[in-house]
Amino acid sequence: MTSQFELSDDTPVYVISVAAQLSGLHPQTLRAYDRLGLVSPGRTPGRGRRYSLRDILILREVQRLSQEEGVNLSGIKRILELESAEQRTRLLLAEARAELSQLRAELESTRAVAARLAGLLRERRGGGALVPVRDAAAVREGALTGEAPRAANATPAREATPGATTEPTKLN
Repeated sequence: MTSQFELSDDTPVYVISVAAQLSGLHPQTLRAYDRLGLVSPGRTPGRGRRYSLRDILILREVQRLSQEEGVNLSGIKRILELESAEQRTRLLLAEARAELSQLRAELESTRAVAARLAGLLRERRGGGALVPVRDAAAVREGALTGEAPRAANATPAREATPGATTEPTKLN
């Protein structure tokens, strides 16, 4: 809703007498259906019932199922519950499909970036690492001595730990 004056199908606006007239039922029947949970109208601060257009349509469907199909009220309640569950499931499915579509687009974008990076790596043969890789031993030493870590291809200020590599790691 964009303004307080716009109404949706779920906006409770009809008093019980108008709802009864629109649905073709007696107001006492509407009260009974409310008690049974077949329809749940909105309430005013004074606890008066207010029916929405959707409530009116449900009341008409209850009347049709009861009179034309011969379904009892507990059967009608179950039918309405199943229809409501189906509607919620359809909404969830639509949301899942939209999210899947978005994730597929992101995956394709990521694949394109990965392919571009792979192409850059192939072009830079022998040119060194794309990103400087730090020597793990030098990083540990720096942490112990308080010095800033060095890149692996940087000239060491002192001798490296035996067995530690100072060559850059290249990605294949």
